[in-house]
Amino acid sequence: MLRLRGKVRIDTERMILRPPMHSDYRSWSGLRRDSSRFLQVWEPSWSPDHLTRKGFINRVYWANRSITQGTALPLFLVRRTDGGVLGAITLDNIRRGPAQAGTVGYWIGEPYARQGYMREALTAVVHHAFTVMDLSRIESACLPENTASRGLLERCGYKYEGVAQSYLQINGRWRNHVLYANLRGDRRGRVDV
Repeated sequence: MLRLRGKVRIDTERMILRPPMHSDYRSWSGLRRDSSRFLQVWEPSWSPDHLTRKGFINRVYWANRSITQGTALPLFLVRRTDGGVLGAITLDNIRRGPAQAGTVGYWIGEPYARQGYMREALTAVVHHAFTVMDLSRIESACLPENTASRGLLERCGYKYEGVAQSYLQINGRWRNHVLYANLRGDRRGRVDV
């Protein structure tokens, strides 16, 4: 992990995980637009300004503010070879004090799905959360039928914990989600669904 001008940078084998920058707009918006059918079945409905430059500028300001305040760690997955944006991962809802916990959410552009990029990113963010940020619990949730995401979480050391009814609005509908958690020093062993 490297801090540059108050920003976080996590290096992995194939990527640099870093906060979004204004110069990422075209790459990010193009990837989101081209992957919209792939992403929208798993995500909350996009706002009317989701892909606009103004909406992206607000996203960059939110990311910088969140990092400074310690409430979230929003990072883009940037490929080392060409600087292309592949997706994003956010450690959000960071809670300090007795909880020492946070929630991870992520997305990957359709052309880069199932190539191990998100596993590499999630592993690095969880490691950073436990070793640098001193968190004790990292939570994630996904739709029950999202077998790719469930498999990713399990391969990255998460354990299934249950179902949250009407957890999030996805694509305009309240949807149940399966809950997973990754604990620092977890001794629970495998937990089957």
